[in-house]
Amino acid sequence: MLSRLPAEVRQYLLITGNYWAFTLTDGALRMLVVLHFHQLGYSPLQVALLFLFYEVFGVITNLVGGWLGARIGLNRTMNSGLLLQVVALAMLLVPPAALSVPWVMAAQALSGIAKDLNKMSAKGSIKGLVPADRQGALFRWVAALTGSKNALKGVGFFLGGALLAWLGFRAAVAAMAAALLLIGLASVWLLKRDLGKAKAKPKFRDIFSKSRAINLLAAARLFLFGARDVWFVVALPVFLYDRLGWDFWQVGGFLAAWVIGYGLVQSLAPWLINRRGKPLPDGRTAFVWAALLGAEMVAMALALHQGRNAEAVLIGGLALFGVLFALNSALHSYLIVEYANEDGVSLDVGFYYMANAMGRLLGTVLSGWVFQHAGLEACLWWSAGFIALAAVISLALPRHTHPQMPVQAA
Repeated sequence: MLSRLPAEVRQYLLITGNYWAFTLTDGALRMLVVLHFHQLGYSPLQVALLFLFYEVFGVITNLVGGWLGARIGLNRTMNSGLLLQVVALAMLLVPPAALSVPWVMAAQALSGIAKDLNKMSAKGSIKGLVPADRQGALFRWVAALTGSKNALKGVGFFLGGALLAWLGFRAAVAAMAAALLLIGLASVWLLKRDLGKAKAKPKFRDIFSKSRAINLLAAARLFLFGARDVWFVVALPVFLYDRLGWDFWQVGGFLAAWVIGYGLVQSLAPWLINRRGKPLPDGRTAFVWAALLGAEMVAMALALHQGRNAEAVLIGGLALFGVLFALNSALHSYLIVEYANEDGVSLDVGFYYMANAMGRLLGTVLSGWVFQHAGLEACLWWSAGFIALAAVISLALPRHTHPQMPVQAA
């Protein structure tokens, strides 16, 4: 059946499958590490610091990986990311006594390199599979890839919590490494060899974007993802486990359901944002949706400050946050691919996701530090402030680069 499909559709499906496999293990590993090491007595800040190198190397990888993808092809950087994740998982199979903080941080550093090589390659590849005159289709393909990835990351959160309760830490990690190795070998065999390779070999100095639009979008992305992770990565799961008394299954299941719903909304973003066939989204669209997200975060923080039922505030607030954040994220994901230069697209996409990784790094560290010293409500206020900065930056983004092409006109 696959051989009967158009070549670009076959490659899109292969890229998506590769990305799905990686994302499933990445989400499961995140939940395994957070819950397992918290159970061992690590403080929230210590748990956050386990992911420090994961995010630091994500910043570096997106810069260098974009340049590398333009030189050797995105198929190679994507497959390298998948196979590096196998090595990172294998590092966690040492005896429990050897799982020191530096060792786990090193494994997470390798996982961070792997994740951002894989993600940058997957997002950048789509640009070369969609003709320049079909921007509506580009919006839909990027949204479908991003949304499905995040839905599977949610499944990964649930899988991580379930495997920890069912198999224990080491057996769960071993099972994921074996499955990912098989998928990685299949991807090496099937993925197109010259995907995303630039016609002219870019110089290393080209890793920094010269586009004002991409620089602005990268800055907005930094604060948007810092706003999410400052309360979602460490503070929320630890709060649910410690303060509300939820068990591993409940924490993993709840966060999984949230991320799955978030991914589904991302997949529907082209129809939700442009439901009446309006022109394609631009900087003003990004500002409007960021402002709505910021207002929702302020409302959640005020509700906790007023002593409202924390469980109800978090469940209801997180549901609305998921919808609004998904639309913001999908919109940004479309804009970077639309702004990127087609020849050597990975350079622009890599620079943009470098900012994304910096936002995650900042949010992850703050999530542990702010929660440990000031609690969940303070994390929400930090989140609202970051979203306000993202909204203000979005005002300077270009307006309607393709005014005559509604999303449906693919």
